[in-house]
Amino acid sequence: MAVASNDGKYVNQHFGHAQQFLIFDVDLDGAYEFLELRKNVLSCKGGESNENERMETLKIIKDCDAVVVSRIGQGAANFLVSHGIKPYMIPDFIDNALEKLTKD
Repeated sequence: MAVASNDGKYVNQHFGHAQQFLIFDVDLDGAYEFLELRKNVLSCKGGESNENERMETLKIIKDCDAVVVSRIGQGAANFLVSHGIKPYMIPDFIDNALEKLTKD
């Protein structure tokens, strides 16, 4: 699971503005652990999305089943879903967001 956060504590990045993603492994029991930080190329600059840069972001998180962000536009959400990644908007502490997702 990819989490858009600039401080490692809170889900506080819009998908298109995320400078980095924290990658977590989530097991079938709902336990999770931090694996790595992946730097990202912004896919939205000045309110306009760039398809090439969105593809670069996809390459960074393509091995993730889900991405957790503070905000995401409908176009980006549809793009992720079409590539098998579920987007979630949960502006909360990372631990709280992951706990919410693993209990569902």
